Amino acid sequence: MSDLQHVGEWIESRLPELLETYGVPSAAWAVLHEGEVVDGAAGVLHLGTGVTSTADSIYQIGSITKLWTSSLVMQLVDEGLVDLEEPVRTYVPDFVVADEDAAARITVRQLLNHTAGFEGDIFTDTGVGDDCIEKYVATLADVPQLFPPGEQFSYNNAGYCLLGRLVEVVRGTTYDQALREHLVEPLGLTHTAVDVYEAIMHRVAMGHVEASPEEGLQPAPFWSMARSNTPAGTLLSMRARDLVEFARMHLSDGRSADGTQVLASGTPARMQARQVDLPELGLMGTSWGLGFERFDTPDGEIVGHDGNTIGQGAFLRMVPATGTAVALLTNGGDVFALYHEVVGHVLRELADMALPELPHPPSEPGPVDAARFLGTYSTELYDLTVSQDDDGRVWIEQVPKGLLIEMGGQHERTELVAYRDDMLIPLEADRGMFMPHAFVGDDGEGRALYLHLGRAVRRAGA
Repeated sequence: MSDLQHVGEWIESRLPELLETYGVPSAAWAVLHEGEVVDGAAGVLHLGTGVTSTADSIYQIGSITKLWTSSLVMQLVDEGLVDLEEPVRTYVPDFVVADEDAAARITVRQLLNHTAGFEGDIFTDTGVGDDCIEKYVATLADVPQLFPPGEQFSYNNAGYCLLGRLVEVVRGTTYDQALREHLVEPLGLTHTAVDVYEAIMHRVAMGHVEASPEEGLQPAPFWSMARSNTPAGTLLSMRARDLVEFARMHLSDGRSADGTQVLASGTPARMQARQVDLPELGLMGTSWGLGFERFDTPDGEIVGHDGNTIGQGAFLRMVPATGTAVALLTNGGDVFALYHEVVGHVLRELADMALPELPHPPSEPGPVDAARFLGTYSTELYDLTVSQDDDGRVWIEQVPKGLLIEMGGQHERTELVAYRDDMLIPLEADRGMFMPHAFVGDDGEGRALYLHLGRAVRRAGA
């Protein structure tokens, strides 16, 4: 029996128990190694109906869609139709943000590697028509610029919607159709849905959310987010095997399983190469490429992406050195702990690599000199206020705004403790994970200019 078959049997036998341990309704998985694929699934797709998950069930892949969007853009680069160093306005002339100088300078490369610098968590719903992404881009005119283009990393959903619009303009078609014609069909994918109308023809996972600890997991109030945000990751759904076929193409220098050259030779390596470093958050890689999240570990390089939608979580990890890829698709519960067990086992067994440990608060946190951290940091979706009480304990309060309120966002108050230099970490886990809080920059008065959570959240009024 091959190593791949051993790994497949391990997942098949352990997954039902792990789903119960971590409160995950269902998961589907696929592993690629030495050109072969094994896959499977366990659990139920919908707690209300009890429909079971199968290897052919489709799940939303969330922000892993950004790898598909970046691949569409890089196909245009391969064809000489787009230049990474050109301002995006060369291709989308009507792009505007609040800072006119920045809007004129932001390049295609900066959008791909999340260094464009404007606020990125903009989820405006502009309808379901074929012009919805065009309309979405028009709503960015008042979006603030957080820092000069190229200065640092700040994860940007809106930037990927803009890249989707670039694809539409240059291809002369809709983003959905570009996905079908230039990726789904050349890769020979049979269980991939680019919109809700295609998804309904498959065995579809429903997301699950926890409104309160007393109620436990419940089917989410709606299945998908807005079509206008599809290039950033709101609608694209597929089975795990189809996702690793996409990964196979990236691990095979742009060739699909049947030899079709989907990306030019050398382009996948350019996309996976390090472009920009991140603060040491431990949950979003150590660096980023052109779309790819990168984990620069002592054992070598792991690349991939994560995705989260309403009650669904997806993970893709690839090891270029061994040609190994693993996809895990889930629909609620403590998905990060499940990911660490399942994906961690696969990479240890097949690639001799260890996933980075998930961050945790220290067992005996030290005192915090919080003067540099105190204050309010603000986005379009929420305000974050860091304070310190008379006992020296540090707290962060999240007050939802706008669309986040409509999506069920709650007012939250969490204690933070010392973690690393210029970093704090929650004392209690949120959905099974502890997100480090990095304080970076200087506002000119000795205080941090940004609270960095993968997104650079700017100090209010600075």
